[in-house]
Amino acid sequence: MTGEFMPHHMMPFPLNTSDILKNAALRYPEVEVVSALPDGSRHRYTYLDAYRRSAKVANALTRQGVQPGERIATLAVNHYRHFELYYGISGMGAVVHTLNARLFAEQLQYIINHAEDTLIFVDPELLPLLEAIAGQMPTVRQIVVLCDAQELPDSDVFELTDYESLIDQEPADFEWPRLESSAPCGLCYTSGTTGNPKGVMYEQGSTVLHAMMSGGSQYLGFDEWSVAMPIVPMYHVVAWGVPFSAPLFGAKLVLPGCALTGENIQSLIEDEKVTQAFAVPTIWLTLHNYLQSSQKQIPSLKMVGVGGAASPKALVKTYAEHYGVYWMGIWGMTETSPLATAAIQTPQMETMAPEDRYELQASAGRPMFGVEIEIFDGKDRPLPHDGVTRGNLRVRGPWILASYFKGEGADKFVDGWFETGDVAVINPQGYLRVVDRSKDVIKSGGEWISSVELENAALHYEAVNEACVIGAAHEKWDERPIMLITLREGADYDENQLREVLLSKVAKWWLPDAVIVVDELPHTGTGKLRKVDVRDQYRNYLIEA
Repeated sequence: MTGEFMPHHMMPFPLNTSDILKNAALRYPEVEVVSALPDGSRHRYTYLDAYRRSAKVANALTRQGVQPGERIATLAVNHYRHFELYYGISGMGAVVHTLNARLFAEQLQYIINHAEDTLIFVDPELLPLLEAIAGQMPTVRQIVVLCDAQELPDSDVFELTDYESLIDQEPADFEWPRLESSAPCGLCYTSGTTGNPKGVMYEQGSTVLHAMMSGGSQYLGFDEWSVAMPIVPMYHVVAWGVPFSAPLFGAKLVLPGCALTGENIQSLIEDEKVTQAFAVPTIWLTLHNYLQSSQKQIPSLKMVGVGGAASPKALVKTYAEHYGVYWMGIWGMTETSPLATAAIQTPQMETMAPEDRYELQASAGRPMFGVEIEIFDGKDRPLPHDGVTRGNLRVRGPWILASYFKGEGADKFVDGWFETGDVAVINPQGYLRVVDRSKDVIKSGGEWISSVELENAALHYEAVNEACVIGAAHEKWDERPIMLITLREGADYDENQLREVLLSKVAKWWLPDAVIVVDELPHTGTGKLRKVDVRDQYRNYLIEA
């Protein structure tokens, strides 16, 4: 009857992260997890091995008195011990807080204290980052180094425990609790480029849903024939969720450690027969440069998922025509768990002219099931999906942030949508193209110039290795674009030729007022250009010239 309590017609059975690895141990017990180690060797074991060691982690934390919801930090790169911590910590009810290894000491200190971390698991090579802030982390009661007893480093400021001794005597099985879907399981902080970083708390249910959808055919396309390599760090938005989605679908998992050179990436792809790999564009540029100089190949690789920055169409074409690799542009952010849209390969693409297909691949693609996107004008009015009109991108869905940790950043949530800070267009077929971050768009004489489109245009000139465009102060036009470039080794460079290429891709009034050749450009720990650093250095370049 209306108004009366209605019983469940299906079992109230929330899915947890522990279910993913437990299922992998049952269904795919012999599938490998391979890790590249700092000494150049590789560690390999199976999902069954990983499950048993994750159970040991959960037992050790329980013995340590860790409580549900307690934040346990990791400061580590992509390897098997970090993988075990993902499951051991979140499965027993605590929260995996992945610390970014590329942060400054002051940023690490702020994040650790804001999260109120109690234990930190750290790679030996990264221990000095914590030693620099020793005595300034009042909630941290133990530092565990991810090594065995023989490898445990000396420390003048910490009493250290080695990981292997911590878990060695623990049982290899654990009575995993059945946690509510809303129970927290992971914590990742935003980059904090405009103020202090904010925490994004992932939940058990949202994480499993994200793994189920992102690993399926609408996105990463994993199955038991897949060999997946997340090059994006496990400390950055849980490596785009691949450590959860790969085992769920039975894909072999290759973890590349920290030596992300072209040589090491090529070797892993060739030796382990990697079929799908995931990284920001600069990684794929690095690999391409190495392949060109070494004449080596990547025969097994079928697809690269590319996010974190706009996909340069020139690189999309290069990977298709040189290596036979499908470049899949993707979009997401810390606040979206992170994957939200993807330019997956479709039958319709096979009938398109190559240049049109590359254009779609370089886009951010279409939302997968469960995610909705929309663009709005400055008065909160939705804008047409005509592929031309630009607006502020908003997103919503079951694994999209509803509020930041400790209630910060309330201004980012508008009428049930999350305000991403991106400026984007959506075409009639639903393909998203992010044209810039709102803070990176250049406003010249009241008109907008996309720094991303100018950067991508520059890459069509073969001498340019990488480009960064910022707005510099201008007495008449308020801002004008200037372009910083790095050059390919041994390339013949002529600025007039570069400008001709740019003019074939963008409007004449978009052309940069200055082109500056530099030896290198600054990057974040995940390979994105650090435009804030470039702006700080070159903001008044045109006025002072």
